[in-house]
Amino acid sequence: MEDMLPAGLAQRLVSQLDGVALIVRDLPPERLTRRAAPDKWSAQENLAHLARYQRMFLDDRIPRILNEERPEFLRYRSEDDPEWPRWRGMTLERTLTELTAGRKALAERIASCSDRELARVGVHPAFGTMTLSEWVEFFLIHDAHHLYIALTRART
Repeated sequence: MEDMLPAGLAQRLVSQLDGVALIVRDLPPERLTRRAAPDKWSAQENLAHLARYQRMFLDDRIPRILNEERPEFLRYRSEDDPEWPRWRGMTLERTLTELTAGRKALAERIASCSDRELARVGVHPAFGTMTLSEWVEFFLIHDAHHLYIALTRART
């Protein structure tokens, strides 16, 4: 069986949130909480979304992939998540703490998986059948997208 957790993927999982410092560094809180439009999230809300999705990925998606045969997932939408208002309302400090602690736990959980576990699959509604390793790649692409949006909202 091929190595199911490429070194680059594992490293990105550990280091991708290093970019958060650029987003929040030396900015007044109002720059992080302002919205470009009423229906667009602020930089801080994008970071809160990442923290919430990361927790859901760690506590729900990974266990289901590891313990169920080909679990099928709905697209995650914050608006449909009863926990979202609580996460959205967190202070920036609390959001950053959740992001950091959650990422450490997620990286440790994925690093502890065997190749057989990383080869287990779950079904995404748009992308179809993906191995757990591919789910981690998808997670990081989603993560990077929201980091970019948060940077754009905070710094422009």
